[in-house]
Amino acid sequence: MWPPPTTRTLPVRGIFSPDRKEIIVTATEAPAHVAEPPKARKQSPQMSPQGSGKLAALLLSPTFIALGLVIVYPLISAIRESLYIKATEPDESGFIPEGEQFVGAKNYSSIFSGGSADRFWTAFGNTSYFTIISVSIEIVIGVSMALVMHHALRGKGMVRASILVPWAVPTAVSALLWKWIFQTDGVANSILNTQILWTAEGQQSFWAVVIADTWKTAPFIGLLTLAGLQVISSEVYEAARVDGANAWRTFWQITLPLVKPALLVAVLFRVLDVLRMFDLPYVMIGAHKKSVETLSMLAFDEASNVRYGPAAAYATVLFIYVVIIAFVFVKLLGADVVGEAKAKRREVKERVARTAIPSAVALSSSGGVR
Repeated sequence: MWPPPTTRTLPVRGIFSPDRKEIIVTATEAPAHVAEPPKARKQSPQMSPQGSGKLAALLLSPTFIALGLVIVYPLISAIRESLYIKATEPDESGFIPEGEQFVGAKNYSSIFSGGSADRFWTAFGNTSYFTIISVSIEIVIGVSMALVMHHALRGKGMVRASILVPWAVPTAVSALLWKWIFQTDGVANSILNTQILWTAEGQQSFWAVVIADTWKTAPFIGLLTLAGLQVISSEVYEAARVDGANAWRTFWQITLPLVKPALLVAVLFRVLDVLRMFDLPYVMIGAHKKSVETLSMLAFDEASNVRYGPAAAYATVLFIYVVIIAFVFVKLLGADVVGEAKAKRREVKERVARTAIPSAVALSSSGGVR
């Protein structure tokens, strides 16, 4: 007979009988499946919060040391230097003392109310006007560049490369380039058919610097805005198209709000950069030009004349100005510089998940929803 009948071997159990003084052998059938005892999982050792904090501090210590050498030490040195001034007048003995004299806050008071107050307020106004006008124009042009680079179908790589070329050019090189363009016999006057002295003292030099700065740095805003546009899902635009939204309404109610975090970061970087503007007007227009002199140029001029105390005071005032603007952007306008918004969204999702699991367990134990 094929196939042969299957046989099953049964385990044997012995029972001792005291009457017969023998072992009675009986067969018992083993269960079909004997479950093995579960093996204990090896738990990975968990580090205590104190130990993880020490490890994090150890790993970040090189960064803190570098920041201390590059930022903290120069800042403290500048503040210390702003409290001293080089002696220029003879003392009681009729000789000019060597070294520096401690004057306290005299350098700061002379900035706002002394003989150099007019020059300081002019430079402060130029710096602020450069920042407001240049960044405003760059936002419009940069967002337009980002939209073009995002929606370009043919030659997308060529379009992106050509737009980013001005941003890759060094500032001193672009300043010389635009200085040649704005010469009396340059391209600008040839196109406009005029004879404007663009690099001379006056408002025309201010607008020449604004044009050159916009040409160079608008692609930077366009690049960061493009990164924000590429994160937006196409399903959002499809839903808006189904709802009947036109292109203008889609831009103001969908594109601009969703790209706002990236745009604010780009604007913050540009604002801080323009507030420290030095090389572009210095190379393009020159020093001691009242219409384009900035706070950085003013501090450099003081340091060039070996007046390190007033120069450090100008630099400290500019630093405070930059810190205030950065605080306004981060805290009031919500510029997400370090990804705090993403971390907060992740934290909210985890909190919702933690609260949802006990609720589901309680619901299942009570018999579900009736």
